[in-house]
Amino acid sequence: MTERWLDQDAGPIVRPYTLTRGRTRAAGARFDLIAVLVATRTPPPDLPPEHARIMRACRMPASVAELASETGMPIGVLRVLLGDLRESGLITVRLPGSNLALPQESVLRDVLAGLKAL
Repeated sequence: MTERWLDQDAGPIVRPYTLTRGRTRAAGARFDLIAVLVATRTPPPDLPPEHARIMRACRMPASVAELASETGMPIGVLRVLLGDLRESGLITVRLPGSNLALPQESVLRDVLAGLKAL
């Protein structure tokens, strides 16, 4: 955002729904907070500034949660804008593994007992 759209006392003057053009959901599949995103190419020069800010943050792999923190955007707004970038082929999304090996219940009970003993 440029300085003219930022009021030091009140915060951003542009409301989140204006950044998403009133949309509340991302196109396509929902973005998990731990999904990892990476920019696939250099952003085009006509990309809106909010999208360009996300693209700069995606130069290195980053989760949705990390991007929200780095860009300062509300997570809902970020998800909508990420949907735009995904549809344009500017980012790739790596979802967290669904078949990760989970610890056995007995191991978790032993850890809990050890923590309680501290």
